Amino acid sequence: MTPPLTEGRERLVLWLLALIQFTVIMDFMVMMPLAPQLMHAFAISPAQFSGAVSAYAWCAGASGLLAATYIDRFDRKRMLLAVFMLFNLSNLACALAPNFHVLVLSRAFAGLTGGVLGAIGMAIIGDLIPAQRRGAATGIVMTSFSMAAILGVPLGVGLAARFGWQSPFYLLVVFSMLIWFTAAGVLPAMTSHLGSRTPLARVLPELAGLFRVPAHLRAFLLTFVTMLGGMLVIPYISPVLVGNLGVAPGDIMWIYMAGGSAAFFSSRLIGKWSDRAGRQHVFRIIGVGSVLPVLAITHLPQLPLLALVCFFPFFMVLMNGRVVPMQALMTTVPEPHRRGAFLSANAAVQQVATGLGALLGGLWLHTDAAGRISGYGLNGWLAAALALFGCWWVGRVQPAAAPAVTVPA
Repeated sequence: MTPPLTEGRERLVLWLLALIQFTVIMDFMVMMPLAPQLMHAFAISPAQFSGAVSAYAWCAGASGLLAATYIDRFDRKRMLLAVFMLFNLSNLACALAPNFHVLVLSRAFAGLTGGVLGAIGMAIIGDLIPAQRRGAATGIVMTSFSMAAILGVPLGVGLAARFGWQSPFYLLVVFSMLIWFTAAGVLPAMTSHLGSRTPLARVLPELAGLFRVPAHLRAFLLTFVTMLGGMLVIPYISPVLVGNLGVAPGDIMWIYMAGGSAAFFSSRLIGKWSDRAGRQHVFRIIGVGSVLPVLAITHLPQLPLLALVCFFPFFMVLMNGRVVPMQALMTTVPEPHRRGAFLSANAAVQQVATGLGALLGGLWLHTDAAGRISGYGLNGWLAAALALFGCWWVGRVQPAAAPAVTVPA
């Protein structure tokens, strides 16, 4: 059984998980502001670029679903280290890709590995952190999104502008290896879930059974619509800013840095707020609030760079803020012995929604001879509708009943 962690060790583990997620999110996010450079370097259209984004997501979804069959059968620490090393190799393959087809294959390999890391991290939170503090814990790990926007994406864009689009992936390889060695020394062994693991002959039936539990299906649908709505909008922000508003590719870093800085501080505050006020309640408030910036960013008029830098924090705080209470809520939906499998399946649903959103969002976008992209406004309306549906649906996602406590006679 995993012994309780001291407060300092617990915080160290959470920040280490945040750094691991930082590399995963940077790996995914850096593709988006690099879109203009990649589209130019490989002579591809927005729809083809969306195919590269969705290749990662489809493979991440498939690997997350497969992981549900084995994630609860191993020590969490060993599983995390093994998958993280494979993820590092995928980034090296991206950096060495000689053409677009090889890059897409490398992105698929990155998805196969990166898609599992998020589920392992959330399972570790579920194993180590009491339920009443998981919102705050999730908020710390979710700062990884903000850190990627503050440091990872701007640094990646700056390196790409100076040394080529491959340089962000080389940076990820070096940084990820440093984190890997630190994780190997800091993370405790986590085996308490192994005592009630499912027999091997029951693994596939149990996996199918995850999708027959109504409470699980309600949770999966919330994840699906939340991620689908976000990915209809997010991958195309940079191409639209460059093509429609004339923002220089190198200036994209300032926009992401401003948004990420705001989200970095808001994620932990939102996590603590969700522990106090209730995760469904906080999700609804932020979800409704996200509609306006979503519609604004998909219908932007010609604006100076400073105005875009000032606006983007509102978008980032609200879009990222929805995920904090949602992820904390997901750790409470399954029974403890099925937590890893459920979160792997939920990560698969999340990645499928991500891939579908990126793919659908690019289908009706068109680039004219001047480089302007049309059709983006429809993405905004669809994303807003999905956000409002999620605010209504979240009330149907409820935690699993606490196990009954036998009182001695």
